[in-house]
Amino acid sequence: MTRSRWMAAVAFGSLVLAAAPSLAQQASSAPAATPAAQAPASRGLSLKDLAMMERVSEPRVSPDGRQILYAVRTTDWDGNKGVNGLWLADVSGGEPRKLAISEGGASGARWAPDGGAIYFLSSRGGSNQVWRTDAAGMAAAQVTTLPFDVSGFRIAPDGKSLVLAVSVFVDCDTLACTKTRLDARGKSTLQTYDRLPLRDFDHWVDTRRTHLFAQPLNGSGLSGGEPRDLTAGLDADVSAGDSSFDISPDGRTLVYGTQTQGAGEDFTSNSDVFRVSLEGGTPVNLTEGNKGSDGNPVFSPNGRQLAWLSAPRENVGGDQAAVWVADADGSGARKLTDWDRGAGGLQWRTDGRSLLVSAADEGQNRLFSVDARTGRITPLTGNGTVGAYEERAGVLAYAHESFVAPTQIFVQTRGEPRQISRQNAEVLAQLDLPKGEGFTFAGWNNELVQGWVFKPAGAVEGRRYPAVYLIHGGPKSPWTENWSYRWNPQVYTAAGYAVVMINFHGSPGYGQAFTDAINDHWGDRPLEDLQKGWAAALSNNPWIDGDRACALGASYGGYMVNMIAGKWNGPWRCLVNHAGVFDVPQLMNAMDIGNFIWEFGGPSWERKAVYDAFNPETYASDWTKPMLVLHGSKDFRVPMEQGLATFSALQRQGVPSRFVHVPDENHWVLKPRTWVDWQQEILDWVGRYTAPAG
Repeated sequence: MTRSRWMAAVAFGSLVLAAAPSLAQQASSAPAATPAAQAPASRGLSLKDLAMMERVSEPRVSPDGRQILYAVRTTDWDGNKGVNGLWLADVSGGEPRKLAISEGGASGARWAPDGGAIYFLSSRGGSNQVWRTDAAGMAAAQVTTLPFDVSGFRIAPDGKSLVLAVSVFVDCDTLACTKTRLDARGKSTLQTYDRLPLRDFDHWVDTRRTHLFAQPLNGSGLSGGEPRDLTAGLDADVSAGDSSFDISPDGRTLVYGTQTQGAGEDFTSNSDVFRVSLEGGTPVNLTEGNKGSDGNPVFSPNGRQLAWLSAPRENVGGDQAAVWVADADGSGARKLTDWDRGAGGLQWRTDGRSLLVSAADEGQNRLFSVDARTGRITPLTGNGTVGAYEERAGVLAYAHESFVAPTQIFVQTRGEPRQISRQNAEVLAQLDLPKGEGFTFAGWNNELVQGWVFKPAGAVEGRRYPAVYLIHGGPKSPWTENWSYRWNPQVYTAAGYAVVMINFHGSPGYGQAFTDAINDHWGDRPLEDLQKGWAAALSNNPWIDGDRACALGASYGGYMVNMIAGKWNGPWRCLVNHAGVFDVPQLMNAMDIGNFIWEFGGPSWERKAVYDAFNPETYASDWTKPMLVLHGSKDFRVPMEQGLATFSALQRQGVPSRFVHVPDENHWVLKPRTWVDWQQEILDWVGRYTAPAG
């Protein structure tokens, strides 16, 4: 996993605003997933239903626009793991089909430039390498044979080479050198470090860096020579993700985003866009003048322009990125957009007249078009969340999900978008999935804040129901109308609970000032929003039994649960804290992100008063409500000691509490059977203190 953190804003996961029509309101409603005709829905979503659902992602449009390749992750229940495969659908219609080469595991697929082949990643040969199949997907041939894993790749538009993302030691001039050093390390358990970072999310770093290599291809589309390090000597990582690097249409030039501060990298968000020839040479920094985050570079289809995303401020979490454009060599750069939303996932449309971006927007995550000359922004989707997307030959394909539908692939040419994937149709047709009812209220500083209320599945008019209050993490990671495999409100509606969710100050999608409001104010402004949002939800929904309610949160949400325990424990029968924070100063000095202190304006020893005021430990003596604490042993984002300290403080004071250790899981709970057990612990705890009616 790369340590590159370009524009990282996430640390840890109806009524509308009364104003002039927003871009979101101008857009047509988002398409709804259409399950196959089945018997009427009769039950809520079970934990195993959710764990076993096929997860759709990564739409790839064929060069001629006639087919869509997409990824599907299925669940191996007995093996307690996910299995990745590839599916193919015709844009004109018909049933999608699973490619035969999926049986060996396949992910990260891309079309060859002529559309006659598909390249993909697979570990079927023992390590993660690039493989190739024809467009029918019947047989696979191995393309790369590197001595260790390839984490990502792109195909040059001329089809003559690949660009590979591979982790190597910076002072090694060959892949064999890196392999020899790794083999030698295997003989000792000692790890030594002279600088940060030590850990990255769920593993100890081995001091390698992710570099980009040019891999020549022969006439058969297979490896045709030794790969060449295009970033040789670079003491930095280049992520393997889609938004990290791009190749010019003529196949001659690479652009990429990375940090280059070496030993100081862990303490700054400053990153830049670089340009280098695929034949080799010295990379040129194109954005050296900006001290904030620059990244996601993309060439225009004709190769004459370069666009990228740029955030202006250094070490400001949630700083919104604008679209910049320049000549292909980086000259003549100009800011294209002036928009109070943070753009992400920048891509050019194939006609070169506009670009595509996604952005959080008033509780949704929408797809937008940006005019390449004027910067005019047009919404392309309405409610719901758009994930990955791609446009080719006038065909736009995107992954879309909502509170009531897991991700499906939609295509749009002219007219309304059409759903082309059909995963999970049978089980979805059986489920009662209540829609989230949006509402707004006056929060901190009398500013409007937005949230949702869900009724229980099968709710009966006139009955009152207990509730769970879900608190999002980040803290700059808002609830959007999506289908979550971590904190899905439908898990709780199925168990008979009302669900309340609030996008408190600090949540992106409501303007930069709204996001910035949490800086230096982790523990007061969001808490005020949560208090007022809870009151508004109860006032407007008398069927919610506010005397039988629990508050639940993870990461920053778990931090807020601990703050609630000390400063607002009155309404709650119980609390649930997953991967939450007990001691903020200790967290900021031990977590895997060295510059996350931006949230508190500086290190703990310089701003002790601010840290103490918003530190759950300060108020632990007032904890009285039963709390469930859950933590993974491989969580290096919020190290497990934070959960252990929370549990210890509860136990010392005789507060009813339970600690759930989740071995071999990180900040998320990823193994399907483990996830079900984890969620069942939560449901059992909440049920013990606020049993559902009936």
